[in-house]
Amino acid sequence: MVKRRLTSNTKQLRALRDELTVLDAQVAHLADDADDARVRSLVSDDGSAERESVDAQRHVDAQSSYRSSIVAKIAELERRQDELLDELGS
Repeated sequence: MVKRRLTSNTKQLRALRDELTVLDAQVAHLADDADDARVRSLVSDDGSAERESVDAQRHVDAQSSYRSSIVAKIAELERRQDELLDELGS
C-alpha cells in the first residue's frame, strides 16, 4: 500500500514539476510582453496602450499566482513523499 502511494506521489510530483517548467517559461514571456506594453504606454498618447499594459500585467500576476500554487503543491507532495519513505523504511 505504501509503495503504491509513493508511486502515485512520484507521478504527481513529476507532472507538477513539468508544469512548473512550462509555467516558468510562460511567466517570463508574459513579463517581457508586459514590460514592452508598459514602455509603449509611457510613450503613447493613446489610452488604449495603458489598458493593454494593465491587461498584460494582470496576465503576469495571474500566472505568477498560479505558479505559486503549483510550487506549494510540489512542497506538500515532497513532504508527503518524505513521510512515505520514512513509513516504508520502518
